[in-house]
Amino acid sequence: MNRLNRTVLSMLLILLSACTQKKTIIRVSSPDQANCVEFGLSGDRAPYYRVRHNGQVVIDSSGMGFDFRGQPQLKSGLRILRTELNEMDETWEMPWGEQRTVRNHYHELVVRLEEVQAPNRRLELIFRAYDDGIAFRYAFPAQKGADSLIIMDENTEFQLTGDHTVWWIPGDWDIYEHLYNTTKVSGIDATVLRDDPNLAQTYIPGNAVDTPVTFRTAEGLHLSIHEANLTDYAGMTLKVDTASCLLTSGLVGSDRLGYRVKRALPFKTPWRTLQIADRAADLIMSNLIVNLNEPNKIGDVSWFKPKKYVGIWWAMHIGTASWDYGMTLDEAGKWVDTGNAHGRHGATTENAKRYIDFAAENGIGGVLIEGWNTGWERWFGIEDREGVFDFVTPYPDYDIEAVAAYAKEKGVNIIMHHETSAAPRTYEQQLDTAYQMMNRLGIHAVKTGYVGKIIPKGEYHHGQWMVNHYRKVLETAAKYQIAVDVHEPVKDTGIRRTYPNAISREGLRGQEYNAWASDGGNPPEHLPIVAFTRMLAGPIDFTPGVFDITLPMKEKNQINTTLAQQLALYVVIYSPIQMACDLPENYENRSAFQFIRDVGVDWERTLVLNGEVGDFVTIAREERNTGSWFVGSITDENEREITIDFGFLEPDIAYPARIYRDGEEAHYRNRPLDIRIEQTDIHRGDTRTFRLAPGGGLAISLMVP
Repeated sequence: MNRLNRTVLSMLLILLSACTQKKTIIRVSSPDQANCVEFGLSGDRAPYYRVRHNGQVVIDSSGMGFDFRGQPQLKSGLRILRTELNEMDETWEMPWGEQRTVRNHYHELVVRLEEVQAPNRRLELIFRAYDDGIAFRYAFPAQKGADSLIIMDENTEFQLTGDHTVWWIPGDWDIYEHLYNTTKVSGIDATVLRDDPNLAQTYIPGNAVDTPVTFRTAEGLHLSIHEANLTDYAGMTLKVDTASCLLTSGLVGSDRLGYRVKRALPFKTPWRTLQIADRAADLIMSNLIVNLNEPNKIGDVSWFKPKKYVGIWWAMHIGTASWDYGMTLDEAGKWVDTGNAHGRHGATTENAKRYIDFAAENGIGGVLIEGWNTGWERWFGIEDREGVFDFVTPYPDYDIEAVAAYAKEKGVNIIMHHETSAAPRTYEQQLDTAYQMMNRLGIHAVKTGYVGKIIPKGEYHHGQWMVNHYRKVLETAAKYQIAVDVHEPVKDTGIRRTYPNAISREGLRGQEYNAWASDGGNPPEHLPIVAFTRMLAGPIDFTPGVFDITLPMKEKNQINTTLAQQLALYVVIYSPIQMACDLPENYENRSAFQFIRDVGVDWERTLVLNGEVGDFVTIAREERNTGSWFVGSITDENEREITIDFGFLEPDIAYPARIYRDGEEAHYRNRPLDIRIEQTDIHRGDTRTFRLAPGGGLAISLMVP
């Protein structure tokens, strides 16, 4: 790393020279000096940190430490051995992403600590200060008399400075598919959400929240707590003390093994992160999470191309087709075709070719095919799901070889589907065989799923054992040039920088809830919250693009957006793969479908033009290699006007713009399909004001002529 410049270094050395004093405070500031981390030892030599933004405390004195199995707690009785200051300023390129280049510029403070008394255990703390936030992690060096550590819990505190407004979901050890709650910190009560009838599995052991969790202070400052580089460790929830507004890390455990984390020495924990923004929009612009991950480890990934896709999926959710074929088990436990298939199977050779034809005709690069493989008759709600799914054997009415060849002929990529039914050991046994087959067939992307309670019993989706499983899948996939889109995942923590075949993941309450959830689906505020919470972690496979919004086959459900918002989501909710999720027939002869044909998926740069958490957001993205721009804006249940300044466009170009906006009578409840499509020229510096209907949106394509 490069050393700090001489002036800054001299100032910091003055502070470090007093390290032996009882109440020494060591500071490191961001390159722009806006964010500062202060570290010190309390009277009982307990480590703590504090965070300032523009001189004001935003995280007050917060403790740090661990509980272990077989040895005393490590939380006090420490002394500073030495400190180190470093600076990094580099620019790296995303192979795909929200922008082409990312600047990674930070100041770093490393503090090496040792217990004053025997056994004199050592611990290192690494703090980094960025212009968009701060981060820190623990490093455990090799220790005398120990080769590993068993962590019972991590006691990292985040002492908030007030009863902030917070957007949160419960600290569920199994699933993130909850609606966001908007309360004060003092009003958080995750325990009331333990019995959500819409969830296939859930475990909420106490009053805790999952990350990213976003706050707004009374002064209008925005904060978001998360983690980065979650590797061989348990996912972190945040336990909430509502009286003191204190958050404390609560690691996801293993009931089977009886601990949170077991690691061989030496090792480093994930980063604990705090994004800081004066404007809500700047949270989305932050690159803190990806910057805290290691550079690309798998090399060239040109075999994966960002793309839009359609798929045999939505028909199952609206009830017009099924995943299963209708086979039965014989006495030997093998799936056999009795000739009594129910005729509703979606993944047939004929249907797959129909979707491939539609994709090829409309410039859509991929087709997802779910329900192609045996096992779907006997998996949901069954406790013993080991061996149920076979990831290489298709149903009798699906010719996988012929479909793959047909797709290749049409210039369309198949996206494989592997539902593991939360039986990861069964999946691991077939990984190489399944991925070898995919590679042979020219299939370079897979959507994986983990619906159900994890087998073996006592493990959870977000614990260390499953974190390591997800990583094994990713590393194995890379060997066979396969990109992975995970559903029912562990949270995204920026690992896509290190493994760019980690292209997207679910990890939120998605579009499918609109089709079958008993509470009527996602409310209009859901996605304006998601943009400032879950999306801070990384790409989202949300599956936008429903045109048949009223869902006539679903008496109690409909999509709670306007059609214009469904278009805007292709820009607002980022993913390098974007699904046009509706049935092909619902797009035919619909002029609004032109936006889906045109919109990009891989971006040169991204600008967040405006927004407030839970209310609205407007994002503009420039497509890589074309210079065309796309704008998306969405709102909650409230009608509003937004003004867009097109000063981001290139000068001296008249951009032919196609504007897809809510009609005058549009409303997500009773007039969702009211849309107006206009064509005009827009120049750099033009300013336009648009009305967003309740639950509405705006989508604009600005194509380079």
